[in-house]
Amino acid sequence: MIQVDHVYHDYEGKGIYAVSDISFTVQSGKVFGFLGPSGAGKSTVQNIMTGLLPVQRGEVRYDQYSVKALRTKFFNRIGVSFEQPNVYARLTGYENLKYFAALFSAPTCDPMELLDSVGLREAANKKAGEYSKGMRQRLTLARALLNKPEYLFLDEPTSGLDPATAASVRELIKAQRDRGAAVFLTTHNMELADSLCDTVAFLYGGKIAAMDSPDALKRRYGKRLVTVAYQEGESERVAAFDMDHREALVAFLAQNNPITIHSQEATLEEIFLLVTGKELTA
Repeated sequence: MIQVDHVYHDYEGKGIYAVSDISFTVQSGKVFGFLGPSGAGKSTVQNIMTGLLPVQRGEVRYDQYSVKALRTKFFNRIGVSFEQPNVYARLTGYENLKYFAALFSAPTCDPMELLDSVGLREAANKKAGEYSKGMRQRLTLARALLNKPEYLFLDEPTSGLDPATAASVRELIKAQRDRGAAVFLTTHNMELADSLCDTVAFLYGGKIAAMDSPDALKRRYGKRLVTVAYQEGESERVAAFDMDHREALVAFLAQNNPITIHSQEATLEEIFLLVTGKELTA
């Protein structure tokens, strides 16, 4: 479990905080989604959590151990996949994983099995510099999984991937969750967050604007609608009804012949716009 308690960070020491009073918990065996536009503070929080930035104010704990006191061995337990792939271009995909595996003082996964799991087995002996952006992204993800991390940080893991490969990556993330890893996911992809995350936090202006499960956020902030396609004369028309006012829907159905009826709930992107007043853009 990762606990982030009342974290602040001021890059210039002038009392202007890039992130302010950030608190949340990432449970083991759960996926926590951190959603926000560029400049919201996502990278700052992630860098503090992984020890790349010092904790100035507040606390970050891994199973009650402060990040301030963690030693080198801690990195045997963590995996990080950044949005911008950082691999050795002159090494093959297989050689990249073999090299990084040697840096751990803990058991690691078989590199070829990992390459297979991200769809890169056939490119194992190809230099990473010849990989496409999506292939490098998958190689970076495979590297993050080498040590079977207890704490997995993923930054836009499906960015630049075709739909089939993105679907396989989603299944891979679910597998990490199911084996008990605490997964911290930063993304602009609301569909990805909705399908994977047990909890999502909306970060805006360095502060958490809302946080809950995707379903709970939709119930709290969104409207449930029912759209009815019906025939009127020779034309097909569509009417929408708020489920909080079902009497109107019942009355309408009693007087018209519906062609199709669909329920519709607010999307996470609509909820983010409602909560912050801003669109979630890259």
